Parts: sequence; structure tokens; C-alpha cells
Amino acid sequence: MIKKTVFTAYEALLITMLTILQFCIVLDFAVMAPLGAQLMRELQISSREFSILVSSYAFSAGISGILLSGIADKFDRKKMLVVILIGFIVGTFLCGIAPDYHFLIVARIVAGFFGGVLSAISFAIITDVFAFEVRGRVMSFVQMAFAGSQVLGIPIGLYFASTVGWHVPFYIIVGIAIIALLIILKYIRPVNNHLNNSDNPGILKRFSSILTNRNYLAAFATTFFLATGGFLIMPFASPFLVNNIGINEIDLTLIFFVTGLATLVFSPIFGWMSDKYGKFNLFALGSTLASVMIYLFTQLETASLGYVILINTILAVFVSSRIITSSALLTAIPAKEERGAFMNINSSIQQLSGGVATYLGGMILIQNDAGGFENFDTLGWATIAAMALSIVLMFNIHHIVQKKMKRQTT
Repeated sequence: MIKKTVFTAYEALLITMLTILQFCIVLDFAVMAPLGAQLMRELQISSREFSILVSSYAFSAGISGILLSGIADKFDRKKMLVVILIGFIVGTFLCGIAPDYHFLIVARIVAGFFGGVLSAISFAIITDVFAFEVRGRVMSFVQMAFAGSQVLGIPIGLYFASTVGWHVPFYIIVGIAIIALLIILKYIRPVNNHLNNSDNPGILKRFSSILTNRNYLAAFATTFFLATGGFLIMPFASPFLVNNIGINEIDLTLIFFVTGLATLVFSPIFGWMSDKYGKFNLFALGSTLASVMIYLFTQLETASLGYVILINTILAVFVSSRIITSSALLTAIPAKEERGAFMNINSSIQQLSGGVATYLGGMILIQNDAGGFENFDTLGWATIAAMALSIVLMFNIHHIVQKKMKRQTT
């Protein structure tokens, strides 16, 4: 069998559009972290109230994924993508016009309801269209959205947030998403091969089938701890740098730019390495090295801007290797006819885990009179523990995928 090394023009367009959508989804959620210090100040809210603001998006996304899992495989994935994208645009626009804290929470709930499902549909399309042997490379391109959000999205958003207002980043996301919607409507083909399956069970039967499959349950458990490892720290990293380390808010732009640029460079390399040397091998290595960097980051008491950039950049690079490899492995678990439902529930678990982790992070942290955090190192140890457990769980997923691949080739 000859391995595919070049994508067609249409496949390249599809990857590009899914990457842009992922960029919007990531930026819509990730921008909350660097805006944390400004939002806490201007909305006059505590770290606990900020954690509720962040977790409301995650909880909403988690609930929507479960609610829509029963119908996710009953429609053309392009049509589902378009409908959910429109809802995401509306929700993000509401964030942009939010006048106060409580309106913003409602807007985040609406955006999260559609944002989490949008990501799940994108991954289902990738799994439908691209073979497992090249999926690491495809995922590496799509996951470059994380880097792109840090190189372009977050710095630009932070600049306008600090000069015009915190609402502006949401307007930017809406503009990009509308352009993507128009291109998808015109150029992307239907994705409906999964509808050829003669067995078309009802919603409850489909849901029951997913939740009683041992391999699926193993994947969901792995996803839970993968998300926990990131969400415990991420939403509070920028307020920690500003209030504890003394980094200026305007310097966050440079930190995210350099971090994103490095991730942008290494993401395709990690995708190639995962396909060549093994997805689990790279996952385990990236998780181990990321844990070391988390320890160094959360132990900071004082540091220069250069040192913070170095630590943050290396950490982000290793985290990206985990995201690319775990996504490629987990998307290989479901059967074709259950792929959409699996992706929705998996995305829900990811979001719910993130919401729980963010809320717990806000409970663990103690905010002093100066606005700084105490117990930030405790979050670091909890994150390292979650990453260690995720290696063990992902090793099991690796074996499940290997057995599935062998059955398909015999």
C-alpha cells in the first residue's frame, strides 16, 4: 500500500476551512484567559466569579454535545456544520455587545452551546474524509489553530482590548467566522457517507450503544483527564503573570505571540513525527516534558519577561504535541456510523471536565489584597498528576487502536 503524501486541492481547502473554524473556536475560548486581569478589574469581579465566567462556556458546550449526540449521525455533516456555525456566530456576537457581567455569562453559555459541538463536527469530518495513516498530519494542521490564535488572534485581540475595549476580540471572531461560513456554503461538498449505513437506530438506542461500549468509555475517561490537565491552570495563567510576577498586561501580547509562533513551527513537525514514529510515543514524551515545564512555571515567584517567555513557549510546544497525538488516536476509536455521536459526547466530556477543573481552580486559589494568587503551585501539582494519569490511559487507547487497525487489514 502506497502512503499518501500529498493532499488534493479540495482536501487542502477542507483542511484550511476546518483550521479556520478551529481558530475561531479556540480564540473564542482562549481569549478569556489573557483578558482575565482586565475583566476582573473592569467588571469588578473576583477570581471565583471569573472562574464561573470561564466555566459557564465549558459546561454549556458539554451539555449541548450530549443533547445533540443522538442526532449527530443522522444528517449530512456539512449541513450540521453550517447550522451550528451560525449559532456560534450569534453567541459570540452577544459576547461582543455584553454590557455587564451577568449578560456576558448568558452570552458565554450561548457561544459555548454551539462552540463545543462545532469542534466535534469538524473532527468527525476529518475522520470521515482522511485515513488514519495521514490523520496525524491533518490534525497537526488543524491544531495549528491553537498556535495561530496565539500568534495573531490573542495579540491582536489584546491590543484592541487594551486600546479600545475588551468587547473587540469577539467582534473579530465574528467577522472571521462569517467569512468562513460563506466559503463553506459555496465550496465544501456534502459529507454523508455515514448515512449509507442500513442500521439507523433511534436516539435512545444510539445513546445507549455509545455509553455501553467499553472502548468508548475508555476514550471518554482519557479525554476527561486530558482536559483536566489543561484547564486547571490555563484560565488563571495571565492573571498570575500580571498580579504575582509583575508582568505588564501589554507584555502579554509578546508572550502569546512568541509562544504561538513556536507552536506554529513545531505543529507540522509533530504531525509528521506522530505518523512516522508512533502517536503514543510522542504523546508520552510530550506529556513528560510538559509536566517539567508546568512545575517550573507554577513555582515562579519573580522572573524577567524573557524567562517567562522561554518557559511559556517550551510548555506550549510540548502541550501541542499532546493535543495533536491524542486527537489522532481518539478519532480512530469510533465506528463510522457512530462517529458523530462519539465526537459530540467526547467533546462534551472535554468541556465538562474543563468546566469542573476551572471552577476547582478558582476554589483552590486564594486571592490576596494585591490581586495576586496563593496556592498556584498546588494547581501545578494537580495538573502534573492528571498528565501522568493521562499517559497510562492513553497507553490503553493506543492498544485499542492497534487492535482495530489489525482487524481492518486482515
